[in-house]
Amino acid sequence: MEVNEQVLRSVIEQVLSNYTGTQPVKVQAKATAQGSSNMELEDLGKAKQGTDKKEVVIGIAPAFGQFQNKTIIKEDHAKVLREIMAGIEEEGLTPRVVRVYNSSDVAFVGLAAAKLAGSGIGIGLQSKGTVIIHQKDLAPLSNLELFPQAPLLTMETYRDVGRNAAKYAKGESPSPVPTLNDQMARPKYQAVAALLHIKETKHVDRHKDTVDVKVTFKGGL
Repeated sequence: MEVNEQVLRSVIEQVLSNYTGTQPVKVQAKATAQGSSNMELEDLGKAKQGTDKKEVVIGIAPAFGQFQNKTIIKEDHAKVLREIMAGIEEEGLTPRVVRVYNSSDVAFVGLAAAKLAGSGIGIGLQSKGTVIIHQKDLAPLSNLELFPQAPLLTMETYRDVGRNAAKYAKGESPSPVPTLNDQMARPKYQAVAALLHIKETKHVDRHKDTVDVKVTFKGGL
C-alpha cells in the first residue's frame, strides 16, 4: 500500500504537538532529489568482492546523499561520510563506499558492506544517521557495534566509528565507541524517524545490485 506522505506528515505533526504540549509542530523531513550540495556520489557499477585486507567498506542506504541529504538532526550527509572515512584513514586503512539498493535496514546494509570488504569489516549507514559496524561472518542482526539513536550521534562519534571499524579490520579489540544517552530522544524523534525510514524504503530495489560509489567532496567542507 502506498503511503500518502501529506497525510502521514499531518498525523506526525499532531502526535508531536500532543507530546510537547505546544503549538503544532512542523515536520521538516522533506527529501530532495538534488542530494548534498557538498558532495557528489557517482555509481560506478556492480561492486566486486575486495581482496585488500586493509579495506573497510562503508555501505550507504538507497536514498543516502541522493534523495535525502541530511540526518534526522540536520547534519549534512557529506560531513557524516567524510568523518567516517577520515576515521578509517587515520588508522592507516582504506575506505571504500558502496550503495546497497536491496535493503533500507541498517543491519543488512552493514552486513552487505562487510561481505564485500577485503578485511571482512563493513559499516552500514542510513540516511537518518543510524550507523552500524558489522563483520562478514556474523548473522544480520548480530554486529560488532550498533548506534541506533541517530539524534545523539555527533561528528566525533562518526569519526570514532570509522576508527573502530579500522581497528577491528586490523584484528584489534577496541573499546566500544562511547555515545550519549537520552531516554527522551526516542519518543521525541520516533515519528520523524519513521517518516525518514519510509522515504528511504521507497528507493529500495531488491533486484538491483550493490554498486561501488565514487565520492567527491566539494569545497564547502
